[in-house]
Amino acid sequence: MKVLIVGANGQVGKHLVSFIQDHQDLEAKVMIRKEEQASYFKEMGAETVVVDLEGDIPDIAKAAEGVDAIVFAAGSGPKTGPDKTILVDLDGAVKTIEAAKQAGVKRYVMISSYDTTREAIQSADSSFAPYVVAKHYADEWLRDTDLDYTIIHPGALTNDDGTGKVNAATTVERNEIPREDVARVIVAVLENNATIGKEFQVVKGDVEVKEAIDSL
Repeated sequence: MKVLIVGANGQVGKHLVSFIQDHQDLEAKVMIRKEEQASYFKEMGAETVVVDLEGDIPDIAKAAEGVDAIVFAAGSGPKTGPDKTILVDLDGAVKTIEAAKQAGVKRYVMISSYDTTREAIQSADSSFAPYVVAKHYADEWLRDTDLDYTIIHPGALTNDDGTGKVNAATTVERNEIPREDVARVIVAVLENNATIGKEFQVVKGDVEVKEAIDSL
């Protein structure tokens, strides 16, 4: 399975590319914004394509040609304002979904936020609310397609070393999760077609990733 990773230069994305390139049944195609980011991934043997997520849908669709799945792991980051949050986390996600349709790619994995419900929007502080709103509507857009989607809602992301163990279910108690383990969860989702049409929250825990995902 060839997987287009949107947001590959992010911290989760880099872990994911590494895991995929070490996987005998998966192959990474890396979508990056700048050519100077390419060498990191080429050293892993990953195919790279330079496309700005703030560009046009046909450019993203061209990047998606020849792949079997798309993982949306892009994000504007905490240091940008609400404008970039809308352009990347919402519009970038929607454009990637539409590009998947144009390219004929059915499998789509969305890395969302822990809670993107209306209640989460209402309870979020003013600085975080635009991000939750963006993720809420991106998730809604994906649910309304006929793509073979999975939506992953990770807890608070950390740079701790991954343990390979998580707690995953439709709803779980709020907690942290290492970015490395989020990448492991994405791989497990790609391996398991039973996750199609599902969404779940995932935090650090005591169940092996594959077992946790297989039990959803």
